[in-house]
Order: sequence, then C-alpha cells, then structure tokens
Amino acid sequence: MNIEAFFKITYGLYIIATKNGDKLNGYVANTAFQVTAEPAQIAISCSKDNHTCQMIQNSKVFSISILNQEAKSETIGLFGYNSGKAVNKFEHINYKTATTGAPVVTEDCIAWFDCKVNNMIDVGSHILFIATIEDSDLLSKEANPLTYAYYHAVKKGKAPKNAPTYIDESKLNSQNQDESSYHKHKCLACGYIYDPAIGDPDNGIAPGTLFEDLPDDWTCPTCSSPKDMFDELS
Repeated sequence: MNIEAFFKITYGLYIIATKNGDKLNGYVANTAFQVTAEPAQIAISCSKDNHTCQMIQNSKVFSISILNQEAKSETIGLFGYNSGKAVNKFEHINYKTATTGAPVVTEDCIAWFDCKVNNMIDVGSHILFIATIEDSDLLSKEANPLTYAYYHAVKKGKAPKNAPTYIDESKLNSQNQDESSYHKHKCLACGYIYDPAIGDPDNGIAPGTLFEDLPDDWTCPTCSSPKDMFDELS
C-alpha cells in the first residue's frame, strides 16, 4: 500500500461547531460532504474521542464553517489542537447563533451551513453524522476555501490523530534520519519555534532542554498545539 496515494484525495477544511445546553464547542475537520440535493443533506465524520462528538449526539445539531485559504494559524490551532474540555474556544472568536441553536464560526470563514442530524452511523473509531441543512449563507464571494492539499503543502500542516484521514507520516520514510538533538522545531499551527538553547522558561523548561526531552504533555506556548504538531528545522 502506498500511503502517499491518500494525499491525492481532495478535502476541504472546516470548523464543525455544536452546543450541549449552554456549552459550546467545535473542532477542525476535513471530512464534510453533501450526500443528497433534495432534501439537501450533508455528512461529517467525527472521532468518538473528540469531545464534540458526544455533544452532537446529545443536541443533534451542528454547523459547518468553511475556512478561508488565508485563515490565521491561531484559528486553526485553537479549534484543531485544543480540547474543549480545557479551553473555551468561543471566548475570543467571532460567531453567531444559527436557527438550530448551533454556534456558527464566522471568523476566517467564507460560508456556513446550519445542520440538524437525522441519522448517525457507527463506523468504528468515528461516528458518521448525516444531517439536513436548515440554513446556509455566503460570507465572501472572492476568497478561496482552504483545502487540505493547500494546508498540507503550503502551510505545512498535519491532520491531528483524531482526524479520519490521519496518517503516521513516519511510515513514509523508514530510513535512518539525522537526529541532531540541537535542531530547532517549528509549530505547524502558529509558526512558533522551539529553540533548545532558550528553552521555555515561562513554562519551567530550562535552556538546554532538547525537544526530544520535553514532557509528553508540553504544548506550544503560543497556540497550545501538542508536540506532534512540530517539525524539525534543518
């Protein structure tokens, strides 16, 4: 099996948002697709490990916001690499409330759909939610949507482990790699660079601490992305 073939499947990048009582949450997804025209129905695939999944199961509503190709790394990092259990993702983001009651992220987005779930299919690690589109709107006619291909090739982003399209890219090349410990590492979500010579003093990481020696739960000081969202700089 050639893993690189999977990179040729086309995807967009979206913010899926929902509510459960007074609690709002959302995440970045790359699987959202229209399944019928009459009635207009759309489907998403959501990891069971994703906090949003249980919330959608309870409320049976969600929104889909299509990300702008020029979306800020901070927006992608906020919704893509933080847990709603620990972070209020809507505290400083622009959003509106849709007809179903679901929150709709408008910041860094070019269009949105308000959706009501009519079917849920268990596909193992994920739940496939099929929903009727209750409302939609266009936020920008000129801007281009952010595709996963662009995100991967230009922004150098990676799919998080809960994504249905996640691939362990270490499998792409099993050759021995130069593991020069003192190389800097760059956060793919926001661009922050971890320099071992400086460390992360604000979070108790002393200068001289190698990236490989950082605690497993260490996160980017700027956007809170996990260690697996960092790439080594040559």
